[in-house]
Amino acid sequence: MDSYFANAFDQHLLLELAGGRFFERGEDYYRRGAVRSLVEHEGFLTARVIGTQEYRVRFRAKENGGLSYSCSCPVGEDGLFCKHCVAVGLARLEKGAGERRPAEGGKEGLSMEGLGSFLEEQDKGVLVRLLLEQAMENERLRGRLLMWAARMGPEGVDLATFRKAIDDAFRPGELLGYGSVADFTRGIEDVLESVAELLKEGHGEETLDLCQYALKAAEGAMDYDAEGYVGEALEGLEEIHHAACKELKPDPKALARRLFDWEVGGHHDTFFEAAITYADVLEEEGLAEYGRLAEERWAQLPVLGPGEKDPQGHYGKRSRITHVMEALARQKGDVEKLVAVISRDLSGPHRYLRIASIYTEAGQSEKALEWAEEAMWVFPNNRHPGLREFVARQYHHRGRHEEATRLIWPHFAKSPRLESYEELKQHAERAGRWGQWRNKALEFLREDTARRKEESKQSYLSLPVDHSELVRIFLWEGDIEAAWREAQEGGCSENLWLELAARREEEHPEEALAVYESRIEPLIEQTNGAAYKEACELLAKVGDLMRRLDREEEFEEYLELIRTEYKRKRNFVKLLEGLR
Repeated sequence: MDSYFANAFDQHLLLELAGGRFFERGEDYYRRGAVRSLVEHEGFLTARVIGTQEYRVRFRAKENGGLSYSCSCPVGEDGLFCKHCVAVGLARLEKGAGERRPAEGGKEGLSMEGLGSFLEEQDKGVLVRLLLEQAMENERLRGRLLMWAARMGPEGVDLATFRKAIDDAFRPGELLGYGSVADFTRGIEDVLESVAELLKEGHGEETLDLCQYALKAAEGAMDYDAEGYVGEALEGLEEIHHAACKELKPDPKALARRLFDWEVGGHHDTFFEAAITYADVLEEEGLAEYGRLAEERWAQLPVLGPGEKDPQGHYGKRSRITHVMEALARQKGDVEKLVAVISRDLSGPHRYLRIASIYTEAGQSEKALEWAEEAMWVFPNNRHPGLREFVARQYHHRGRHEEATRLIWPHFAKSPRLESYEELKQHAERAGRWGQWRNKALEFLREDTARRKEESKQSYLSLPVDHSELVRIFLWEGDIEAAWREAQEGGCSENLWLELAARREEEHPEEALAVYESRIEPLIEQTNGAAYKEACELLAKVGDLMRRLDREEEFEEYLELIRTEYKRKRNFVKLLEGLR
C-alpha cells in the first residue's frame, strides 16, 4: 500500500518506543480487537482504542521521516509511547500487510482517498451545510475554520476572531484532568499553527500583534499547566514573534523596551535571555537600549552582604534582573563584569561558589580559590557541601592533600554515616593516610553511638540506638565477620540482619537459619499480602538451609506447625501451598 506510513514503523520500532512491558500489553489489546475506527490520510493516522475507557491515538508522519504520536490516556499525556499506541501501530502494520480479511464480497470498503474523490463531485452547498453542522458540534474544528476564514477576509485579517480563538484556547476554565489535557493542548497547537500561517502569508504586523496578545493569555494559563504544555506554547509563540521581528525589522529601541518589560516584568520566564535571542534583530542600537534599561533597573537594587536579606523582599524581581545582567555580561565575554553582577548579592555561600566556578572556567584558579576560601571564613557555621568539595579539590590540585582531608573531616563528624565515611576515604587516600583517618573515624563513630545510646535512655520518646551504621560500613568494606560482630554486640536494622544472614549462610548456615526463623512469625502477624509473601520467601530459605543440614524432617514439622497455627489466614495459607 502506498502510504506515508509505509516505512514509518515496524514491530522493532514499536518495541523500542514502548519498551517490553507496554509492547506486551499493547499486543494484547490489538489481538483482542480493541482498535476501532482506524483512519489514515495524508500523513495522519487516527484510531480509537477501547480499554478501561475509550482513548484516542494519533500518529503523524513527519517530512523528515520521523514520527510524532499522542494518546489521550494518562500515560500518553505524559508523553510516553503507551500500550494504546502499540495497539494502533500493530493494527496499521496488519492493514499494510493485507492480513485483515476483506468484507463480504471481497472488498475492503471505501478509503479516505475514495471519500475525497466522492466529496469533490458533490454540490458545494451540501458540503458547506455538512461542514457547518460538524463545526457546531466540534469546538476544535469550529476554531480552525474561523481562524482560516479570518485570514482570508476581504478587508484583511480579522484580528478580533483570532483574539477570541486565543482566549478560548488558553482558557481551560478549570484544572485539567486526564482526557481534557489532549483537547486543551491541541487547541493551543491550532492557534500557533494559524498564527504562523499568517506570517507565511505576509501578515507580519498582524502576527506581531497576535503574538503579544497570545503571550499574555499564555502567561495567564500557566496556573493550569501541570504538564508543561503551556510552557511549550510560550516557547513556540516566542519563536514566531522572533521570526516576525526578523521579517518586519521594527524600531530596535522600541523592541528593546518591549522585550525588557516582558523579561523583567513577566511571571514565567517569558522572553528568557531576550537580548541574546534577539541580538540579530536588536543590533547595536537595540542592544545598547536594552543594556541601558537593565543598568537603570540594576542600580535600584541594594547590595547584599553575608547573611543579609533584600529589604524590599522582591526576590523574584531581583532574580530576573540579575539574570538579565548576567546574560549581558556573558554575551560580551566579560568575566569581571559577570563577577561584579553576582557579587552584588553575597548573602549566602552559594554566591561565592558561583564566582569561584566562573573563575575556574576562565582558567583563573587562584582567584577561584581566594573566593572559595573567603566563603569558608565568612560562613564558618554554614559550610555549603559543594563549597567544601570545591576547596578540597583545589587543595588536592596543589598537592595539599592533608589539608583537603582535614577540611572534609567536620562533615563526617557532623553526620557520621557510610556516605560521609566514603567521602572521607576518597580524600584521605590521596593523602596516603587512609589507615590513620579510618581508625579515627571508626573510633569517633563508636563514641558517638555510645553517647546517643546514653541520651536515648533519658527519654522514653527516644528511638533505640543500635550499631547499624558500623554494620553498613563493614559490609561496604567487605568485612562480613566484623559486621556480624557489631550486629551481635549492638544490634542493627532488620534489613541489615537479613543481608548479613544471606552473606554468611554459605559458611555459617546455623546462624543464618536463626536469623530467618526469628523473623517469620512477626511477618505473618502483620496481616498483609506483602508481609505474607516475605514470610514465605524466608520459609523457602529456611527449607533450603535445613535440607543442607540434613534436617528436612524437622523443616516439615516446622512447616506443619506454621500451617496449623495460622490456618485462619487464608491468603497466607494459599501462598504456603504454593511454597510446597
